[in-house]
Amino acid sequence: MVIFATIGLTYLLILILEKKTPFYSFHQKHKAKLVSFAGYTMPIQYDKGVSFEHNHVRNKAGVFDVSHMAQIMINGKSANKLVQKITTNDIDKLTDGKVQYSCMLNSKGGIIDDLLVYRFNQESFMLVVNAANTQKDFDWICSHNNLDVEVYNITSNKGLLAIQGPKAKDVLQKLTLLNLDDIPYYSFKIGCIASCPDVIVSNTGYTGSGGFELYFEKKYAEKIWKNLLLDQTLQPVGLAARDTLRLEMGYCLYGNDINENRSPIEAGLSWIVKINKDFIGKEVISQQLKTGVRDNLIGFELIDKGVPRKGYKILDDKDNLIGEVTSGSMSPYFKKGFGMGYVKREYAQCGRNIFIAVRNKKLIAQIIKMPLYEK
Repeated sequence: MVIFATIGLTYLLILILEKKTPFYSFHQKHKAKLVSFAGYTMPIQYDKGVSFEHNHVRNKAGVFDVSHMAQIMINGKSANKLVQKITTNDIDKLTDGKVQYSCMLNSKGGIIDDLLVYRFNQESFMLVVNAANTQKDFDWICSHNNLDVEVYNITSNKGLLAIQGPKAKDVLQKLTLLNLDDIPYYSFKIGCIASCPDVIVSNTGYTGSGGFELYFEKKYAEKIWKNLLLDQTLQPVGLAARDTLRLEMGYCLYGNDINENRSPIEAGLSWIVKINKDFIGKEVISQQLKTGVRDNLIGFELIDKGVPRKGYKILDDKDNLIGEVTSGSMSPYFKKGFGMGYVKREYAQCGRNIFIAVRNKKLIAQIIKMPLYEK
């Protein structure tokens, strides 16, 4: 009893000491199960459960509190040059009001973080990075800032919501005079939402079901949340469903599918690497593009019944170790186990059978072309 009491007290202290988003009280009101995530107390799911939330986003619309995601501003006459140097994608292809998916690499070609780059103008950019990497990313950017550029973290002053699903646009359009049809994919505009000014309305997301992400001053969080939830079409969604939704799309999760020991070429992200420009880690990446890589990130679905999890071994038909699962789950939409993982290059062909070692069993799986889900 003493042990359980101690564990419970420790967990309570963690929740008390951790950061809370502007929507913490609403998560409690909606009976969310709260967990520690990237230094924040976050909702993992609400009372209707992960499967309900997942399928509601696929069929209607859900709202996610993603205020833990960090926003780093880069301003100054040479802002464009700094962002171009530290990221792999080509910033010169961006125009005002556009968004770009990219990553930052170390000198060995490993992924420091994947991120979104927002261009306000030639001298002002916002980088949206993973919460757990905030300080690491900030320090990395500053260490390479030998230009006339200001770098600062604005996360603590902001709220961030993702409204995702086929009905997301209809829900959001009721609260703004902006014509959401005029905001193409990976673009943004700034306007009022529920009479709250200066909201960044971005046609982006991490679910594959379409929708928008909203960035706004923290003081408007309550008003925006309450107005959004007046529409019964919209349901709050937690981190667990966010994970299954992104996994069905084959989107990488930092710390699982990508990290500092994996390159974007191994991870199937060569499309965000532009070799015709200079960036940190370019020499290693150029060599990988010429000679190939040892491992490739693949998607798979289970033929046998079961649920793959991160860290499970991937075997060939002779029980040889050929890789490891990086992300895995049961698809709430397709009702089958699926996941992603790295395997040796010679085994990474679509349609090939592989085996997932689950405790003392070998479950048959097949390598598939991601995404698993398509609209």
